[in-house]
Amino acid sequence: MENAAHWRESLTVFLDALHQKKALDHRHVLIIGASTSEVIGRNIGSAGSEEVAEELFQEFASFRDKTGVHLAFQGCEHINRAITVERETADRLHLDPVSAVPHPRAGGAMASRAYRKMKDPVVVEHIQADAGIDIGDTFIGMHMKHVAVPVRTSIDAIGSAHVTMAVSRPKLIGGERAKYSLE
Repeated sequence: MENAAHWRESLTVFLDALHQKKALDHRHVLIIGASTSEVIGRNIGSAGSEEVAEELFQEFASFRDKTGVHLAFQGCEHINRAITVERETADRLHLDPVSAVPHPRAGGAMASRAYRKMKDPVVVEHIQADAGIDIGDTFIGMHMKHVAVPVRTSIDAIGSAHVTMAVSRPKLIGGERAKYSLE
């Protein structure tokens, strides 16, 4: 695809900004919501693209290999936004797999591609991620840990898809006497 290199380059900018805000590693989960339709300028859910999904997956896999972060791919509304992860991730987080296999018409092209490319994939109903990237306004917030903090970068889109990102931080609890550091 003629835009593939540009999509991957843009995704790299986003992932680098996310990693700069929060140093992601093997202890963390990255939730990914991606509308491949939106990337190619179509409405979400209308024109899923296996080619776009493959290009994005390769970049996410490279980021995982570099950082050790666990990848979690949100499916579409037709599977209740269930999450595709590797079984190792589900076991580590004590998540119960559900009986679903994402495909392009129920789950979306991105989750479908991830399921086919991941090592021993399973689908789980919920996850609480440490960071997230939302490509095409897929609404990943339901799968983020509290408290989500927006991350900004120099660009705001991959192809035609609007992109938002967030990292989580611990809640600041207590009253006026509470302290949040040893100083």
